[in-house]
Amino acid sequence: MSSELEVPFRPKRKKNLVDFFVQFRWIVVIFVVLPISATIYFFLYLGDLRSEWKSYKSRQKEHDENVKKVVKRLKGRNPAKDGLVCTARKPWIAVGMRNVDYKRARHFEVDLSAFRNILDIDKERMVAKVEPLVNMGQISRATVPLNLALAVVAELDDLTVGGLINGYGIEGSSHIYGLFADTVVAYELVLADGKVVRATKDKSILTSFMLSHGLREYMKVTYTPVKGNLKDLAQGYIDSFAPKDRDQDNPEKVPDFVEGMIYNPREGVMMTGRYASKDEAKKKGNVINCCGWWYKPWFYQHAETALKKGEFVEYIPTREYYHRHTRSLYWEGKLIIPFGDQFWFRFLLGWLMPPKVSLLKATQGEAIRNYYHENHVIQDMLVPLYKVADALEWVHREMEVYPLWLCPHRMFRLPIKTMIYPEPGFEQQKRQGDTAYAQMYTDVGVYYAPGPILRGEVFDGAEAVRKMEKWLIENHGFQPQYAVSELNEKDFWKMFDASLYEKARRKYGAVGTFMSVYYKSKKGRKTEKEVAEAEKERAEVETPEADSS
Repeated sequence: MSSELEVPFRPKRKKNLVDFFVQFRWIVVIFVVLPISATIYFFLYLGDLRSEWKSYKSRQKEHDENVKKVVKRLKGRNPAKDGLVCTARKPWIAVGMRNVDYKRARHFEVDLSAFRNILDIDKERMVAKVEPLVNMGQISRATVPLNLALAVVAELDDLTVGGLINGYGIEGSSHIYGLFADTVVAYELVLADGKVVRATKDKSILTSFMLSHGLREYMKVTYTPVKGNLKDLAQGYIDSFAPKDRDQDNPEKVPDFVEGMIYNPREGVMMTGRYASKDEAKKKGNVINCCGWWYKPWFYQHAETALKKGEFVEYIPTREYYHRHTRSLYWEGKLIIPFGDQFWFRFLLGWLMPPKVSLLKATQGEAIRNYYHENHVIQDMLVPLYKVADALEWVHREMEVYPLWLCPHRMFRLPIKTMIYPEPGFEQQKRQGDTAYAQMYTDVGVYYAPGPILRGEVFDGAEAVRKMEKWLIENHGFQPQYAVSELNEKDFWKMFDASLYEKARRKYGAVGTFMSVYYKSKKGRKTEKEVAEAEKERAEVETPEADSS
């Protein structure tokens, strides 16, 4: 490893009572969180089955009635007396470690809890219509038996459609289809005044999500070890899915699914997947891995074995492959239950995994919550593909978090400038992975305790995130807003383009009704006065960002 990657010296950190509670928090998780989580999962599953027994026509009728209730609720709001509108969902329910602090200011709640049904799956037009609280486990359970799937299916069962649209949903197929929101063909929206509208890419389409073709019963997964320095690992990752001749749309050269895992500064494993039939998977000599069983090794540890035994190929049932990181929450499960990856635990209690993230948040006090913000990193860095090596080196120097997750996605060039957008002129550079219509980006997933914390050294988590955000702004990268953000408002709008967003907010009456995305993302408690003044300023003053084209 080159000298410029050497990590800074950090003094030893004094432990306190909170460290003790965090160290033994697994007791609460095993005896409280896991049993309650399993019970909740069971009843949610029964509710999903009940919904599936109903016809699409019946589900649509219920949906229409629920929309009317939302409309009535919004029309009954008094702007002069009531707070800004937000959902009635409790702050701790969101999947993600960021605290939903904006709900601590006075607000006007709208209950959306009934919107968790699949309304239609149209195999002819290859589209599906779903409500915002439908989660990935629910929809893959309905589509995979039909040999269909959403074009982008996020790995964790609990992630919802609404959350993935707003939070940069990404998956191993995103190098073809883009982010989760890029696969949406239509939205049904309720505006600030209660009016219901449909926003579509094509006026003839009234359904919601693109479905992918070519799904088969199994995923043929190739595990390829890569060794060297971080630049070598980054190039090995790029080469796994991006042809050097830039023939990025050729299905013969580009796999159906891609992900990479960096285990340390010198070793990583790149995984590519291609759909395969049952007949192919069951041919003599082929290995089938039903990785979804509760007693199986956690997927990231199974993939790591390629570092010792070399490249290998196996076949995983398609739905189990989609949700391969669910049981272990990638590798966060190792921090939650230190011995959770051991065979005896997996065999005896693995069927209770994973704990619901919302319950983990609900059972931690303010002190533990602050501890995690300072001593734990859960961030995603969306960076141009050619800057992956730079991102890996930055994370090593500033955070030392391993493993790291790599997943590519297309950033499409659009006729309008949205909040996130590719680098201007990227198509002229003709870089590996790019096409004339999309720049290839990568999500660098940084989820774990930093190296300094594991070694008992001082680490300033808030400062590390501030440095990360500064690096992203300088390198045309983006931070998903499910994560803890330290950005002030000025820097927030340096990272994200506000022009179309502010224009849409004004045009459709959102200013003074719905909180600005910055204030929803801002860390810390928001007072009613602070939010009201910010919205008033937006209503009265045309900002430079809103006027720019």
